[in-house]
Amino acid sequence: MLYLLKRHPVAVRAFFRHSLVLTYALRPEALEPLLPEGLALDTWQGRGFLAIALVQTEGLRPGFLPASMGRDFFLSGYRIFTRLKNGPAGGAGAKRGLRILRSDTDSRLMAWAGNRLTHYNYRVCRVALEESPDAITWRIKTLNAEADLEVTARIGVLQASLPADSPFTTEAEARRFAGPLPYTFDYEAETQSIIAIQARRQRWDPQPVEVEVWRNSFLEREPFASGEPVLANAFYVRDVPYSWERGRRVA
Repeated sequence: MLYLLKRHPVAVRAFFRHSLVLTYALRPEALEPLLPEGLALDTWQGRGFLAIALVQTEGLRPGFLPASMGRDFFLSGYRIFTRLKNGPAGGAGAKRGLRILRSDTDSRLMAWAGNRLTHYNYRVCRVALEESPDAITWRIKTLNAEADLEVTARIGVLQASLPADSPFTTEAEARRFAGPLPYTFDYEAETQSIIAIQARRQRWDPQPVEVEVWRNSFLEREPFASGEPVLANAFYVRDVPYSWERGRRVA
């Protein structure tokens, strides 16, 4: 019955010092096979979307503990935009959320605990962060270069435009796929159920930013490479209180 522990059984609180989300548009057939029964791909203009979130996290801890007992570390997550089906083909009224494929952290403790309490597939990585008043650069190294990433966000550039090849034509369209969404969805194979984790945040107003992605080895692998990924948007936010509720099983 150890799988019961992986239902995100404890509410969690944290503070996001920096959060950058890169969203890529891909052909749907590259992403759909990665979704379990019960989830449908959330699409726009015939494209599916995968987000990469980079977060400098402070004070992460179980919700019943004070912030002084929290831990600081880096987190990244590779997630597909999905809908929880409310019928054979989902539908406009279905809950929107993210299906996590992989997570990375520079904390071995976080990886150990996260893999016992969630289905987020944590790996340990090495991270170098460079900050200036106008830019932030992340350099992430992973085992066998499975998810190496190097990106610079020009946070000092106001009114940044969308990437040149973005399928979105307006910032309002892009914000629908900026992440995070209200829910994260896990799949519990033992009971063929979806575990839905609801997130709550304060002062959430991400701004579009110009980015330079120097390396992104995750999307160089299949099935993503053949999905013809293009950068669709990039949004940055800082100093956000954030929390996750306990997971809820949906049969």
